[in-house]
Amino acid sequence: MTLPGVSNDILTGTTLTVRLLETTDVHANLLPYDYYADRADAPGALTRLATLIAAARDEAPNCLLFDNGDFLQGAPIGDLPADPDAGWTGPHPAITAMNALGYDAAGLGNHEFNFGLEPLENALADAAFPVTCANALTRRGATAGDDETMVAPFLLLDRRVTDDAGEAHELRIGVVAVVPPQITTWDSHHLSGRVTSRDMVDAVRARLPQMRAAGAQLVVALAHTGIGDGKTRDSAEHAALQLAGLPGIDAVMGGHSHEVFPSETAPVAAGVDAAAGTLHGTPAVLAGFGGRHLGVIDLRLRRNHRGWQVAGHRSEVRPTRPAAATRPVPSDRAVTRVLAPAHRRTLQLMRRPLGETQAPLHTFLTRVTDCAATRLVTRAKRAALEHALRGTPEAALPVLSVSTAFRAGGRAGPRHFTDIPAGPLSRRHVADLYEFPNTLCGLRVTGADLRDWLERSASGFAMVAQGRADQPLFDPAFPGHTFDVVDGLTYRLDLSQPARYDVHGRLVAPRARRIRDLRFNGRPLRGDAEFVVATNSYRAAGGGPYPAWPGRAFLHRGRTLIRDHLADYIRAAGTIRAPDPPAWSFAPMPGASVVFDTGPGIRGHAEELRRLSLEDLGDTENGFARLRLRL
Repeated sequence: MTLPGVSNDILTGTTLTVRLLETTDVHANLLPYDYYADRADAPGALTRLATLIAAARDEAPNCLLFDNGDFLQGAPIGDLPADPDAGWTGPHPAITAMNALGYDAAGLGNHEFNFGLEPLENALADAAFPVTCANALTRRGATAGDDETMVAPFLLLDRRVTDDAGEAHELRIGVVAVVPPQITTWDSHHLSGRVTSRDMVDAVRARLPQMRAAGAQLVVALAHTGIGDGKTRDSAEHAALQLAGLPGIDAVMGGHSHEVFPSETAPVAAGVDAAAGTLHGTPAVLAGFGGRHLGVIDLRLRRNHRGWQVAGHRSEVRPTRPAAATRPVPSDRAVTRVLAPAHRRTLQLMRRPLGETQAPLHTFLTRVTDCAATRLVTRAKRAALEHALRGTPEAALPVLSVSTAFRAGGRAGPRHFTDIPAGPLSRRHVADLYEFPNTLCGLRVTGADLRDWLERSASGFAMVAQGRADQPLFDPAFPGHTFDVVDGLTYRLDLSQPARYDVHGRLVAPRARRIRDLRFNGRPLRGDAEFVVATNSYRAAGGGPYPAWPGRAFLHRGRTLIRDHLADYIRAAGTIRAPDPPAWSFAPMPGASVVFDTGPGIRGHAEELRRLSLEDLGDTENGFARLRLRL
C-alpha cells in the first residue's frame, strides 16, 4: 500500500498500517426500511454499512471500528425502548446491531440525550463496547483535567497488530470523544442539575497528556462536531478543525453536521485540505449521516526510538451507493437477522390505525405557504397545552402554538419530506410528522416577543430585489427546521428587507423588519399583549437561532412526547378536516421571482402547484425539483 506523504527513508524501520473505520450520525437507520412510507427502499442503513465494514476489514489486518455518536435516535425502530405502547423489553436495537458488528468503541452524540439519562444509561448497559465522552460532566472540576464525566473521559485500547513482515506487536490506542456543549441547552429539561458540559477543545486539550502519560502510542479523537471555520470561540458547536490543530492528536473522526469529508463539498477554510483528507495536516474523516457512508482512515506507522509514529495516511469515505452503481450495496444478512424482532415490532406499532385526514399532509411547500402538516402539529400542541393549563390563572390567556416541519429536504436529500395522502392515518404518519422526541412546553410571552420570534424565523430567507427574476428564496446557511410558524396570528414576510438575525441568532441588521401586518384576531398585535405559546422543549431551551427562555417564562414543562400528544389529538378528532385559510404569506414584490428546491413528490400535488402559480423548472443534479414562484 502506497500512502501520500511517505518518503523512502522514513520507512526503513518496522512499519505497519492501522485502519480506522467510522460510522456517525446513523440516527437509528439500522435497516434499509422507510418506516414513514412503509416500504423497504431506504438508501442508507447500518446493515448496508455492515457490508462495507466487512469488506474494509478483509482488506487490512489491523482494523478498528468506531461510532461517533447519534446512534440511538432518529428512526422509529430506535424509539422502541422509550415508547410505552411498544411493549419492547429487549436491548436497544441500535446496541444490538453494534454489538453484532463488534465495535471497538463509541462516542456520544447530542441526540443520545434526547430521551433522558435513565434511557441512555439503560441502553449503554447492554453495549459490548466501551463508550467515552470527555465533556459531558457530572461535576465540573477546577480544571478540565479534573472533571468528573458521566462516562469515561477517554479510553485506552490495547490491540495486537501485525507489521508488514507478519510480526506481532502490542499497540495502545487512546480514544477521546466530545459532544457539542449545547446539549445542556437543547436537552435542559433532562440534564439540568444532573449533567453540565465544557468546551470541546478545552476538554480534549486537558486529556491528551493524560492519555500519553498512560502509554497511548496513537490518539484518535471521536469528535461529534462539524468542521467549522477554525476560529476560536468559547463552547463552539463546530470545532473539528480546531481539535485537529491540537498537538498530540493523530486522527480526527468528525460528525454532527452531516458533512462528508473528504469530498468536493468540503468547506473552504484555512487548514482544510480535502484532496489530502486532512484538517490542519491531521488525517480526518466525516462519514455523513443516516448510514450512507463509511469513513476510512489508514495510518501508516513506523517504529523508532520514540515508539510508533505516523509516517503517512489516507482518508476516504465509502458510500453505500457508489456514484456509478444502479443500486445500493446489499445489507449484511447476519446483522439483518439480529434486528428482525425489533423490526417486526416496529412495523406492528407503526401500522396501528388512529384516524383519517380529508386533505393531503405534506411538507414540500412548508416554507412557501401555509402547510397543513405543520398546522396539524400546532393544533395538537395547542390542545394539549390548553388541557394542561385548565384550572390555572393562565388558562384565561389566549393560547398560540408554534411548530416547524422537520422533514424538509436539505442535506437529508430529496426524499426527506412528509407526503401523506388523504385517507387513513396510523402511528407511522405521526412519526413522519414529528420525528424528534421533544416534549411540550408552555411559555408566557408578549406581542413583542412574538414579533421577535417571527423575525428570527424569517431570517432564513434570502433578500430579494424588486424586478429581478429567479433569485434564490432560501439562505442555505439556515436549515429548514429553523423556520417556525406561529398558529393563531396572521402576518406577511417582506423579503425586500435584509435578515435581522444570522443563523446563530446574532442581531446583524437592527433596523431590518421582515414581519408586516402582524395581527391577532384581525387587529394589529400590541407589543404588551400577553399570550401563552405551545412550543417544544428544544426551541424553548434555545435551539436554533432562538434565545433560551428564562425559567419564569415557563408555565408548563411536560414529560409526554409531542408525537404522543399528536397521536391523541388524531385519535380524539377521528377525522382531520381540510386546513384553514393561510395564516401567513409573502408580501407582494412586482416583477420579482424566486426559485427554490423541494422534493420531486410535489408533482403529485398538481392542483396545489396551479393554485400557487408555481412553475416547474425540472430536476437539479441532486434530484430535487426546482420551482419558480412569482412574488
